[in-house]
Order: sequence, then C-alpha cells, then structure tokens
Amino acid sequence: MTTDLPAVSGLKQQAKRLRAGLAEDGDFISHSESLELIAKQYGFRDWNTIHAAAGNGPPPDPLALGAKIRGHYLGQAFSGEIIAIQSLPADYKRLTVHFDEAVDVVTFDSFSAFRQRVSTRVNKDGVSVEKTSDGVPQMVIDVA
Repeated sequence: MTTDLPAVSGLKQQAKRLRAGLAEDGDFISHSESLELIAKQYGFRDWNTIHAAAGNGPPPDPLALGAKIRGHYLGQAFSGEIIAIQSLPADYKRLTVHFDEAVDVVTFDSFSAFRQRVSTRVNKDGVSVEKTSDGVPQMVIDVA
C-alpha cells in the first residue's frame, strides 16, 4: 500500500475518468466498480479501506500545537515549533513559538538581544496583530 495518497476527492475523480475511459472503449462499469478498481490500484482491499486511509476531513491546521513552522520575526527568517496555543475570538490565536535558533530582536549594530521563545497573536493566515514601528507585522508565518 502506498502512503502518498491523493485526497478522497482526487480518488473519486480518478474513478470517474477510469469509468469514462472504459465507456469510450465500450466497457461499461458502475461507479462503485470504478471506485473499487481505484482502491486496488493503490493496493487496498476495497473502496472503504482506501477512503479511511485517505481521510475525508479538513486538511490539518498549519498553526496547530507541535507544528513545525517557518517565517519571519521582526524581519528575520526563523524556523521553529509551536509549543503553546490559545484560541481567541474572531479566528485569532495566541501562539508561543520556540525558535530553532535564537533571533536577534534588536536592529542596532552595537547592541543585541536574542530571543528563542516568543508569544504573539496571529490571524488564520499566520500574520501577527502586533506591528513594528514602521507598520510591518512582527511575525509572518508561512502557512502555505
């Protein structure tokens, strides 16, 4: 069995194309038969088994507890992990992020202050509510 499965909607589209292709050649099968054939192509016993393996739920939240993330904090690239999360009203979240490597939060050449753990409020797109003095969001997480 392969572990790199398309989403259920993609599997259904494959079954639909298979059925249409066979019909063009004069071989008519039912929709359920085409679903069963797709399951067997991926090495599964039947459609129900592949459906369970592929899942039919929403995609995982990229801003979930324990998620590995990348982005920019105060203009500097970072990678890290979400170690705490709190849901807030209006689809906002308060995240605590532990950076893989500490980030210098000061822009002066003669002074540095490194942080490895920060908390911030972000919207569903991973953009912080808090902004720097020039109006740029303090944190922007790559959620794509």
